[in-house]
Amino acid sequence: MLSPAFAEGAPSRGRQDFRACAPCHSLRPDRNMTGPSLAGVWGRKAGSLPSFERYSDALKSSGIIWDDRSLDGWLTDPQAMVPENDMPFEGIKDSHARADLLAFLKEATKPGAQQQTAQQRGMKGMGGMGGGMMGGMMGGGHDPNLKGLEPAKQVKAIAYCHDTYRVTTADGKTRAFWERNLRFMTDSSQDGPEKGAPAIMPAGMMGDRAAVIFADPEEIAGLIAKHC
Repeated sequence: MLSPAFAEGAPSRGRQDFRACAPCHSLRPDRNMTGPSLAGVWGRKAGSLPSFERYSDALKSSGIIWDDRSLDGWLTDPQAMVPENDMPFEGIKDSHARADLLAFLKEATKPGAQQQTAQQRGMKGMGGMGGGMMGGMMGGGHDPNLKGLEPAKQVKAIAYCHDTYRVTTADGKTRAFWERNLRFMTDSSQDGPEKGAPAIMPAGMMGDRAAVIFADPEEIAGLIAKHC
């Protein structure tokens, strides 16, 4: 049985709450961003949207079917529900806020819903946040020396497939990034990386973005292999 808080969820309030989700999730079918499209999510098996290729193994093997109850649990605490999933989101502890968001999403993600309009409404009002967020994301202070970094920040290979880059570092780990979340930069200064040893540095406020920094622009195309 649904909790009273969920039953009383207000889509109009949930539309405002969706502003926090809109930078990473689209409501348009198969329009994937950092995370998968939410269109048609009710009744869908977790980790199963064919057009999205960056699901964690933990989520793909969870066996969850998204419905009112499972989505409420996910929004409460994703890591508690599916340990080791890749979603950089701590959850919404306020049950009324979750109820509002779910009420909005249930309407906005139905087949035939006005997904693009809903997405635009969800993003409305974020323009005023842009300067502050960009300042927080880019930060200030002294740039780190990119020579002699630990293996986790030394790039060994980059593969590109569809809309995803997979970056393998010297510690043997590979991480997937949505193509708009990975930047390619150069640093030819004395603090820049050695030639042939690009560095990867975290960026953004949620851990889903990064920059690969090369010593020379000619190295960029030579390192990226296009294969699936």
